[in-house]
Amino acid sequence: MMDSEAHEKRLPILISSKQDISPHITNVGEMKHYLCGCCAAFNNITITFPIQKLCSIKTRDAILQLRRVGFQNLYHGILPPLMQKTTTLELMFGLYKDLSCLLHKHVSAPEFAARGVAAVLSGTTEAIFTPLERVQTLLQDHKHHDTFTNTYQAFKALKCLVPILFWNGLSNVLFFGLRGPIKEHLPTEMTHSAHLVNDFICGGLLGAMLGFLFFQINVVKTHIWSQIGGEFLSFPQVFQKVWLERDRKLINLFRGAYLNYHRSLISWGIINATYEFLLKIICKKNQLSAIYQLNRHSKKNAAWPLS
Repeated sequence: MMDSEAHEKRLPILISSKQDISPHITNVGEMKHYLCGCCAAFNNITITFPIQKLCSIKTRDAILQLRRVGFQNLYHGILPPLMQKTTTLELMFGLYKDLSCLLHKHVSAPEFAARGVAAVLSGTTEAIFTPLERVQTLLQDHKHHDTFTNTYQAFKALKCLVPILFWNGLSNVLFFGLRGPIKEHLPTEMTHSAHLVNDFICGGLLGAMLGFLFFQINVVKTHIWSQIGGEFLSFPQVFQKVWLERDRKLINLFRGAYLNYHRSLISWGIINATYEFLLKIICKKNQLSAIYQLNRHSKKNAAWPLS
């Protein structure tokens, strides 16, 4: 069990002994998972976006580019990934928690099954915002810098794409299912900084593993979204095209997986650490607020005893 889940269970235990307390106290901060997911994505994009752009070119070229166009160019095209990541991670964490509670409450199924279904549903919901990710691909592709100078122009070139629902759902199941066990096998945390480090390691390892497992899916997806005009090719057709371009060798299909591994390690480490850190702060604040209201309610009952 993650630390954030343990924090959330303290509040109902705390107020369960007071049967006359107002029921709205138990719902304090019910949107916290959406907020923490959104802030985690924002933090990740603002940190990793310029680093990712600089890592895609040689060090000398990066320095020359910074001198020529300035640091503001590092954030060129950040709007689409910022919109896409904040929205999808907001839904990923928020819907997963809401659907888990809903299924566990109304469906007589084991907890792991309810959490698995919730992870699949939250992952497939993210696919609604797939076009934003394609806009990001178009704006970051140097071949289209002259064609698309802003987000609006890239949106006009979008084609209807079939969302890869299965892969989004499966990756969510693995992420939420393995996050707790990995955290439990890490060294026991004694300080807040140790908690933060463990959350970073846990999220980073999961992100790197999932990034490597689904690397080929992302390669084919990027090829599809980089195509402008012409006949629309399906996923199997693009995969066959990539297979031929890479000399029909399995090892060539993983070209670039090394960089993707490290990028996923850093990104998901930041996301998980930020999410858990903010969630603990909000849960602690809600607990203090509930204690204050309980004390206030008790004093009011003591001042007005029943006859």
